[in-house]
Amino acid sequence: MPSLRVLVPSVLHVALFMSLVCSLSIAATQIADTADDVRPLQAGEAAPRFSVRTITDEEFVFDPLELERPVILVTFRGGWCPYCNLHLAELRHVVPQIDELDIDVLFLSGDRPDLLVESLDDETRQTIDGLGYTILSDADANAAVALGIAFRAPERYLEMLPERGIDISSSSMDRHGVLPVPAVYAIDKSGQITYAFVEADYKVRLPADELLAVAKELAAR
Repeated sequence: MPSLRVLVPSVLHVALFMSLVCSLSIAATQIADTADDVRPLQAGEAAPRFSVRTITDEEFVFDPLELERPVILVTFRGGWCPYCNLHLAELRHVVPQIDELDIDVLFLSGDRPDLLVESLDDETRQTIDGLGYTILSDADANAAVALGIAFRAPERYLEMLPERGIDISSSSMDRHGVLPVPAVYAIDKSGQITYAFVEADYKVRLPADELLAVAKELAAR
């Protein structure tokens, strides 16, 4: 009969192995097969904690339990996406008003830090030091997965982009093939999501005036 001294490590090893398997399984299920299959966090749920990178490639940890001000999160696929650039340009005009409401605005891009600023449009690049909001890199899709908006880009889509003159070879997509569904989240100081806009159709974005209205409601809480 095996001694307890032998059995205990065995049981611990099995438990650790099963825990690892479960963790991997959960992570895998958080990346949807298509944009229509994502299961995003909704209003009323707690915002997740995640780690992304700054444009200078420093770690930025978003911790919903340590917020100094309410936050609006805006996700976009990258500077290679014309719809994302147009949306960013539109939202830029209401950011000063949102900042006056004591709300932080964070933009999360799928581009790598070293290419994030370069991939932005000329106007944004030229005003990077006075944007009034923070642009962050979610190249590893940590935030997208945590928010439940990550999905695997279809192969046909990845093959089509170069044909349209869009070069994504230097972005993060060619490493893991994961994209975020465009989304906007409003999060109060307690870390609770108060508003969620998630649209599988990447051509449909939240208008700037509606974002400002969301911000005003968030500030009034």
